[in-house]
Amino acid sequence: MSVRVDRQVDIAIVGGGLVGASLACALAPLIERRGLSVAVIEAAPLLDSAAAPWQPSFDARASAIAQGSAERFRAMGLWQAMAEQASAILRIHVSERGRLGVTRLTAAELGQPALGYVIPNVWMGRVMHRRLAELPIEWHCPASVETIEPEAEGYRLALSDGCTLRAGLTVLADGGRSGLKEQLGIASDAAPYDQVALIANVEMSRPHDGVAYERFTREGPIALLPLPGQQMALVWTHRAGREKDRLALGDGDFLAELQQAFGDRAGRFRRVGSRHAYPLTLVTARETVRPGLAVLGNAAHSLHPVAGQGFNLALRGVTDLVAALEPALAGGEPLGSMLVLRDFEARRIVDRHQVIRFSDGLVRLFGIDNALLAHARAAGLVGLNLLGPLRRGLARRAMGLER
Repeated sequence: MSVRVDRQVDIAIVGGGLVGASLACALAPLIERRGLSVAVIEAAPLLDSAAAPWQPSFDARASAIAQGSAERFRAMGLWQAMAEQASAILRIHVSERGRLGVTRLTAAELGQPALGYVIPNVWMGRVMHRRLAELPIEWHCPASVETIEPEAEGYRLALSDGCTLRAGLTVLADGGRSGLKEQLGIASDAAPYDQVALIANVEMSRPHDGVAYERFTREGPIALLPLPGQQMALVWTHRAGREKDRLALGDGDFLAELQQAFGDRAGRFRRVGSRHAYPLTLVTARETVRPGLAVLGNAAHSLHPVAGQGFNLALRGVTDLVAALEPALAGGEPLGSMLVLRDFEARRIVDRHQVIRFSDGLVRLFGIDNALLAHARAAGLVGLNLLGPLRRGLARRAMGLER
């Protein structure tokens, strides 16, 4: 019979993916200066990211990082390394298939080095875990949370590796897949889009010159994001069920259908990597804080990828949580107290609401197949392109430079 080992920590982070690792990195100054004790619980085995040779794959998934997120990573001391594999977005081209309306945004008109960056997820993870390897963080990996129970001063987490953690503050950053929210009775609102995102990397016939494309079609939006060389990351939205046919196509037929759907604005599609698909649903947790508990990332909100705001919104949640914890730690306030967590929630609520409303509204606006509305959308894109101050204001908000 195995004996469970009880350990006390200040913060337990459930999930060691991009959001959980970002939080652990953001906590580094408090770990180093104030002796904050942090445990990370991750169900999937982690690669030896610090020692393994870097071999970028044509099929690697990537994320769009807003300029504001790059600045947050810079403040964590991570950006110099992340930038080694980052492809800058210098221009964004937004259009609707079959309509003349176009909106163009450029980094130059905003006085920024880039509108954002596209970085392979595996590289971001490697950079974060290199940093975390320098810190006295308690890793439980691979391990899962079998039970989670509130206590007088935090939560008790029984782990699959035989350890029991008692944490003053527990952060759920596991993407909501483990069922911990349900175990705790935290309900979520879900609004299915009846759409599926097909993800792949593609190679173009010409250099992309740092241009990202958002192309609205009758089926759904198609996004192309710049990667090294002439590669681009594809996010192709399909009506639910339609993606199965395209996943089954040979590469040549798939590229031909993609060319037909997107058009020639980015050049010819020459090659495609492995294809993956996942259903799209707007999910928002009804609670993001409780005494001793905070919910971050996809566990708190899962967005449509149309505006590329999901991870950027999560990263702002990470830095806002740390900003709420710092004065509490300095003043002796328990990290899991509702005074601290209400401060965190007050920092997040407006930003979260605005981003969810914007991305959801964009999907629904361009998802309505109506001739009069289509003309209005085209006129709106033209008008937005002409109204410089409005366009620049929207761009700065999307870049995470304003809230």
